[in-house]
Amino acid sequence: MTPAALLVVLVGLTLVAYAVGKQRALAVVGGIRGIRNLHSLPSYYGALTALWCAVPALIVLALWLAFQDSIIISVVTKHLPADVQRLPPAELGLALNDVRNVVAGNVSMEAARPEIRAAAAEYLQLRSTARLALTALVIALGLIAMVIVRSRISAPFRARNAVERMVEWALIGSSLIAVLTTVGIIASVAFEAMRFFSKVPWYEFLFGLQWSPQTAIRADQVGSSGAFGAVPLFWGTMMISGIAMLIAVPIGLFSAIYLAEYAHRKFRAWTKPFLEILAGIPTVVYGFFAALTVGPALRTWGEALGLNVASESALAAGLVMGIMIVPFVSSLADDMITAVPQSLRDGAYALGATKSETIKQVVVRAALPGIVGGVLLAISRAIGETMIVVMAAGLAANLTANPFEAVTTVTVQIVTLLVGDQEFDSPKTLAAFALGLVLFLVTLGLNVLALHIVKKYREQYE
Repeated sequence: MTPAALLVVLVGLTLVAYAVGKQRALAVVGGIRGIRNLHSLPSYYGALTALWCAVPALIVLALWLAFQDSIIISVVTKHLPADVQRLPPAELGLALNDVRNVVAGNVSMEAARPEIRAAAAEYLQLRSTARLALTALVIALGLIAMVIVRSRISAPFRARNAVERMVEWALIGSSLIAVLTTVGIIASVAFEAMRFFSKVPWYEFLFGLQWSPQTAIRADQVGSSGAFGAVPLFWGTMMISGIAMLIAVPIGLFSAIYLAEYAHRKFRAWTKPFLEILAGIPTVVYGFFAALTVGPALRTWGEALGLNVASESALAAGLVMGIMIVPFVSSLADDMITAVPQSLRDGAYALGATKSETIKQVVVRAALPGIVGGVLLAISRAIGETMIVVMAAGLAANLTANPFEAVTTVTVQIVTLLVGDQEFDSPKTLAAFALGLVLFLVTLGLNVLALHIVKKYREQYE
């Protein structure tokens, strides 16, 4: 039985277990009239029976499928001809990959070599045997668990507590998966970054002014020794993000103030969704808009004014990125403004303040911590943007204060360094992980600061 069919069978068995548990709970108290004698509702007894029927079987199924291929491959490898087993690891891996292709049907049996055909036939036989064993084991586990739980059901049995405990453990497991995934990502990036810093001094990376990561792969090859000063990348990221925030913060904040304080309800109900549509546009579409419309337009206007504006410039990328972030800033600011208690507005009106004075002197000041937190989160969003910068700002690592010139950012260089076939032992490739670690630390700091500010705001006004 295939894993998908076995999963369907297990779902059916779980439904049967639910019905059996519920029916057993009613039976021990003499039917529906004695339901008050049960500690928990009958549905809890059914849910507990179903959970014990499904969970152990699912764990076995997941573990079996996770290790089945590696176990079968190890058995098949031991039965390969001796000359094949003595091949170097890379060539042996290719032979085993041929076996997998034959098993998957990507290559016909007739087209494969004799030893590959024999190995594929053995693989299919072992997999068939494993599936039969897995089917028997999963169904047996489900039935045994169902019988055991059914035998324990009685009127004083605390089924609700047991179900809630299992749900709590499931929630804890989900939280641990999220936390461990984050830890794994950080550890992998940090490990590769440490390998980079073992080849390139950290102070050269953080304070160097030249970025040219091209290195010679072989000793006899003509190539650059590489320059890994990341300051031009940090500066380009700051410049483009700064331009974006100069666009996004005023427009987003003013639109939020208007929609929250001045706009009619019907106008707000129509306008706010249209504004937030900008957040749903893919970033690659913004990149096309920046490369095909904004960049050439800026160059034309610059020529009319006697300015030398590059086709790919920090200004073009920053302008379009700012438009992209407007709904982010506007939505957060709107939430902060509407969260300000009405009593503060009423108090200002009672003292004779006008509507504009109330907004400037009371509402915005009260919402300022939350607005600042939202702006910091928007800065993190701008720092992590890639597609717009790739298409509108270019790849040149220029250390310049002129927004009309091409610059690049940290995220763009990470993409550039990891595209194509790369040697993961070279400083050029490992530099991407060092850049990723710096970017992670910066955005993490901004997010923590923003959450701290918002938390203080909520403690004060909720």
